[in-house]
Amino acid sequence: MRTHRTKLLAIIFFALPLFLVAVLNVAPAKVAASVPDEPSVEFKAKCAMCHTATASKFYDPAKTDEHHVQAILKGQKGEKPPFMPGFEAKGMTVETATALAAYMRTLRPAAN
Repeated sequence: MRTHRTKLLAIIFFALPLFLVAVLNVAPAKVAASVPDEPSVEFKAKCAMCHTATASKFYDPAKTDEHHVQAILKGQKGEKPPFMPGFEAKGMTVETATALAAYMRTLRPAAN
């Protein structure tokens, strides 16, 4: 009788929790990645640290969007380091760069 009780206790204390963990183990919900086509998210993640939140540094709104898209994709050397890296090698597309350039223009429009 004592061995049956020991077996029952072993099942309750060891096997039952393992069973519950296996059954109730739910994969953690994946956090939705930021929408890559959302220019404000891209700007905050990749640009704001150097250009500031209002695009007031190292950004000339008088230049064309094509210039800005090429600078975003290929990078650009300035007067002194750190230089702007190219984001095309990091997976940024022309469409995303174009949207980002247009978004930066809304942050700091060209002076008239």
